[in-house]
Amino acid sequence: MKKLLRILYYIYYFLIGLPLFVIETIIICTLIVIWCSIGYGSWGSRNFGRVWAKLALWLHFCPVEIEGMENYPKEDAPCVVVANHQSSFDIYVLYAYIRMSFKWVLKEELRKMPFIGWACEASGFIFVDDKSRSSIVQTIEAAKKTLADGHSVFIFPEGSRTMTGKMTRFKKGAFVMASELDVPILPISIDGAFNVLRRGDWLAYPHKIKITIHPKIKVSDCGELPAGIIHATRKAQDIVASVLPMEEHSEVEK
Repeated sequence: MKKLLRILYYIYYFLIGLPLFVIETIIICTLIVIWCSIGYGSWGSRNFGRVWAKLALWLHFCPVEIEGMENYPKEDAPCVVVANHQSSFDIYVLYAYIRMSFKWVLKEELRKMPFIGWACEASGFIFVDDKSRSSIVQTIEAAKKTLADGHSVFIFPEGSRTMTGKMTRFKKGAFVMASELDVPILPISIDGAFNVLRRGDWLAYPHKIKITIHPKIKVSDCGELPAGIIHATRKAQDIVASVLPMEEHSEVEK
């Protein structure tokens, strides 16, 4: 039965799901670029992007479960959102269900992608080349400006998608920014996205994705600097890992 369902899914995906996803991506990205060019970039990237993300999840049969909505920020004050990075589907889930004014911090390679890269650049998202120290410094400064302007920043502090499904150690850049501007950290756990599309794979599989929104933390509550930044990084990492299956965060504990 499972083999039959997989064959049926392949037929659906290549004949219907994938073509529709490509078409919606081209249309939505074009609309975002147009809206940004006429001065409505924040509204366009947020709302068109949300439609794109929800359609992507729907086309791939990926239901989403959300826990911790009581921890969702009630005010419009900016924060630094940090989440574990299991898959490219993490972006769809956060885009679709975390409703706030924000900018992504993305890898430099995405800038070169047709349509998606153009839309991200037009939206003012922040690109980082993690192989270049000067680029990392520029990224931190750009993200600090974004926060100062009242927008939240979304960062995957592991730096890249997991290869194994297990979390890796968080880098401290996001926490340095939060400390310098005295804005809170909003930790979010993502579980199930790795089963949808693993790094290196090109075919997505239907699977439920669960996100857990945790209470905000402040670097200033984690001790005096600079040790407080290290403690906040570790605390956020432990919080994100706390609701994941044990096999998904064993690398963090080594």
